[in-house]
Amino acid sequence: MTTADIMFAQPGNSETFREHEHETRTVLFALLAAILIHLLVALLLAAYGGVFSPPIPVEEKPVELTLVDLSPASKNSAFVETDESKKAPEPKEKTFESNANSIGASELAATGELPLPSQTGKDRPFMDLETHQHSLETKGAQPQPSAAPQEHPKPSTAPQAQPAPVTAAEQFAMLTQRPTPAAEPSAASQQARSAYRAQKERTRISGRITNHGVSSVNALGTPLGRYQKFLLDAIGSRWYAFVEQKRDLINIGTTRVVFVVDRDGHVKNLKIIENTSNETLANVCIQAVQDAQLPPMPDDLATTLPADGFPMDIPFTVFRN
Repeated sequence: MTTADIMFAQPGNSETFREHEHETRTVLFALLAAILIHLLVALLLAAYGGVFSPPIPVEEKPVELTLVDLSPASKNSAFVETDESKKAPEPKEKTFESNANSIGASELAATGELPLPSQTGKDRPFMDLETHQHSLETKGAQPQPSAAPQEHPKPSTAPQAQPAPVTAAEQFAMLTQRPTPAAEPSAASQQARSAYRAQKERTRISGRITNHGVSSVNALGTPLGRYQKFLLDAIGSRWYAFVEQKRDLINIGTTRVVFVVDRDGHVKNLKIIENTSNETLANVCIQAVQDAQLPPMPDDLATTLPADGFPMDIPFTVFRN
């Protein structure tokens, strides 16, 4: 065979190869088409399968109703003590809770945003509207009855008269009569009785009250405010007495005490949560709370408080003179 024959034979082999390649492509396209068709069917079944199937029952939950008390009396206002000399009619703006009604007034023009009067004073971490020293309650000396002159009876030789028999009417009158009350001692015979009051020192305040007058706040006298005032007086009077006894042993600082007063007037959960003074002041504060004679709460007040009782948070502070 010559070289020319070989060359003429190559076109025939190429045509056979092209036919085989065409068949292979046809098979591949058919497989791909089949795969695509199966995927499309699967997607359609997944998408529309839930439309005709019964829905899954949803577990029903009970309806919850939450009641929120939005009235102003739902929360106790901050307590501010009102001096008895500043009693006033019920204020229109009831900002604070107190032992007596008070209408807000300010000695200076309004200089701040707090619901307080504006006044000069010392920078202290509390609010005092006036300055005065503390005083402990003294009941005064009770007058002693004077001794009656003694009589020295002399024996008598005269015959003694026999008492007349007491009738039933006279006996009933003696049993039912009321004893004559003893005469009240005159004011001059008694020493003056002083009431307890805590020591106060005017605090520098910048408030928004515009009504001109002696510094005071808008406060409403409530049963809780009166009871809280009584608690503070009972504990404070004992505290000042103990501090006087141990003045040389107490350091400058604050002892903060928390406790709960139950409906029977018993102190519970008494503890110290802060003390920047020394142990002597801490012991004095604990003793003052424990020794205070606290009465039971009135029924109308007890029903408005938590079952545990009335929580108290009192900071006892000794300042440098």
